[in-house]
Amino acid sequence: MVQEILGHSSVSVTMDVYSHVLPDMQEKAAAVMDALLSENP
Repeated sequence: MVQEILGHSSVSVTMDVYSHVLPDMQEKAAAVMDALLSENP
């Protein structure tokens, strides 16, 4: 989806440009999911 929105010719171009931000984004997403799943209904 990101590839199409940005107009990159292939997903490898998108990954080459943006892969450096992925580790931090993954950690934040995991923390958010952990918080959401840990809440008592």
